[in-house]
Amino acid sequence: MSTKQGIKNPLNIIVVVAALGYFVDIYDLLLFGIVRTPSLNGLGITDPELVTEYGLKLMSYQMIGMLIGGLLWGIMGDKRGRVSVLFGSIIVYSLANIANAFVREIADTFSMSIIDTYTMLRFIAGLGLAGELGAGITLVNETMTKEHRGYGTMIVVAFGLLGAVFANILGHFIQWQTSYIIGGIMGLILLFLRLGVYESGMFKDLQTSKQSRGNLLLLFNNRKRFCYLSEQHCCWCAYMVYGGYSGSVLS
Repeated sequence: MSTKQGIKNPLNIIVVVAALGYFVDIYDLLLFGIVRTPSLNGLGITDPELVTEYGLKLMSYQMIGMLIGGLLWGIMGDKRGRVSVLFGSIIVYSLANIANAFVREIADTFSMSIIDTYTMLRFIAGLGLAGELGAGITLVNETMTKEHRGYGTMIVVAFGLLGAVFANILGHFIQWQTSYIIGGIMGLILLFLRLGVYESGMFKDLQTSKQSRGNLLLLFNNRKRFCYLSEQHCCWCAYMVYGGYSGSVLS
């Protein structure tokens, strides 16, 4: 069925790929909270106070990366298309997570401190992680009929959350470097699966219109919309920080 009419089958290629993408996204997002202590210990930082201090610093920079990435990928999604964001975001966070496994070698190569290198990589990973869910859910909603898009979104979110379970299992039973590499490889494999994903008809129609796209001022010219989006973003960030940090404490 054409995207102009809308897809009814909730198990279409776009939903499946978006669900797998969110799975990898959540895995990578929460993995740091799980391997925070083992990774810092493995890098020679064993003092509990320093582990806590550096762990919070790394988590903060990851969240800053997500904040900035959310804006950048959102603008790009409106200007260049949702599919381009799906490709770009997964390349960024997949390569960044593989690089996290070699943080010591990268630090030695560029004569940087290990913590500064680790912080930079978590920031870059955060940039990439921010684009996955928004682009995936938007593409699902724009390609499915209004009566069925709720089912597609439910499948994406429900399956994606299993990534947290997978991250918790791997994070406790294999080395932290291997956990990062697995996350990066899963992302690169998913990249090839996305070759069959097509742009939504709604976005194609928007390209031919004169309507403003990717304009950040639209977030601020309506007080009700701005307050709603700010509230949702703060709640999401709080959940991610609490979830990631509490996971590391329990580990």
